[in-house]
Amino acid sequence: MKRSSILLLSLLLSSAATFAQTKVTMGVTRGKDFGVTYLLPKTEVEIEIKSVKTTFTPGEFGKYAERYLRMNNVSVDSDEYWELSEVKAKAVGVPDKERTYFVKLKDKTVAPLMELTEDGIVRSINMPLSTRKEVVAQPQPAKTARINPKSFLTEEILMANSTAKMAELVAKEIYSIRESKNALLRGQADNMPKDGEQLRIMLEKLEEQERAMTEMFTGTRTKEEKTHVIRITPDKEMKGEVLFRFSKKLGILGANNLAGEPVYVSLTNLKTLNIPAEDKKKELEGIAYNVPGKAQIVIERNNEELVKEDISVTQFGTLEYLAPQLFDKKSTIKVLFDPSTGGLIKVDREEESK
Repeated sequence: MKRSSILLLSLLLSSAATFAQTKVTMGVTRGKDFGVTYLLPKTEVEIEIKSVKTTFTPGEFGKYAERYLRMNNVSVDSDEYWELSEVKAKAVGVPDKERTYFVKLKDKTVAPLMELTEDGIVRSINMPLSTRKEVVAQPQPAKTARINPKSFLTEEILMANSTAKMAELVAKEIYSIRESKNALLRGQADNMPKDGEQLRIMLEKLEEQERAMTEMFTGTRTKEEKTHVIRITPDKEMKGEVLFRFSKKLGILGANNLAGEPVYVSLTNLKTLNIPAEDKKKELEGIAYNVPGKAQIVIERNNEELVKEDISVTQFGTLEYLAPQLFDKKSTIKVLFDPSTGGLIKVDREEESK
C-alpha cells in the first residue's frame, strides 16, 4: 500500500534541547551531514478530453417502420460517429529537480518533523502524520446485456414466408403489448396483479419486450466513451497553439494529424505578482517555498470556448523562504504546504508547555 514518505528526524539527538536552526542548501546530502532532502513542485496543466463513439445498427425491419408502426425517418444504413463530450483542465504539481533542497541540522538539537509526498515534495513541518483515507475504487455497475428480440417471437412469426410478413406480425405483437399495458394501468386486465410490486414487475417486463421488438424496426445505438489526457508544461505563455485535433469519423487525433479539425489552447500570464529582479548572489536561508502566480487557460474549437478558467502556475510566481529564526524559539512552528504548488497553506505556532 502506497504511503507518503515520512521523515521523522526528531529522535535520539537530545532529551532537553531547543529547536534547531535549519540551514537549507541546494543539492543532496554530503558527508556526515544530518538532514533531509526535499523538492518543490512545478506546474503542469492536465487536460482531460472525453469523447463518445456512437454506433448505429439498423433494424432488420427498418424499411417497414413507416408502413406498420407509422414511424418516419427511420434509417436503414449503418453509421458510426464521434462526439466531443467534455474537456476539463486543471493544474497539477510535479517534482522540480531544479528546486531540490537539503535541510541541514546542527548537532545536539531536536529537528523538526517533516512529511514528504511519495515524490519527495514537502507536505508539512511539525504537523500530525497524514490521516488521508485510502481511496476505495467504487465497483462499476454491470452492463445490462442487450436482449435478443427474437426470444419473444412466436412460432407464427418465425414461420412467416417473407420478411414483410414477419414485420407485419411483429408490429401486431407490439400493439398487443401496448394494449396489455393499458389494461393493467386501468385495472381492466383479466389477471390483475395482487399488489403494487407485482404490477411494477409486470409492466417492466412488458416494457422490455416492447422495446426489444421495436428495435427490430428502429435499429439500435450503442455508445462507447473514451478519455484522453494531455499534459502541457507552461514555462511560457501560449497563444492559439494546436492542442489536439478532432474528427467526427476518427475521434481524438494528434496535433499534427491533419485528418481532424484543430482545437486550440492559449495560456496567459495574469501577472498577479510583482516579481523583483532575481539576485543571484542571494544566500539561501530558511525553508524554501513557492508563491505561485496565476494564469488563464482558454481551450476553443470553431471559436467556441470549451474551457476558460484561472489556474495557479508556479513558473509564473516566485520563490520565498521561511526565516530560520522561526525554528529557534521555544515553541513549535507548524507549517502546511500545498504539494501541488509548493505554496504555503498555513503557519501556526504552538507554545511549549512549561
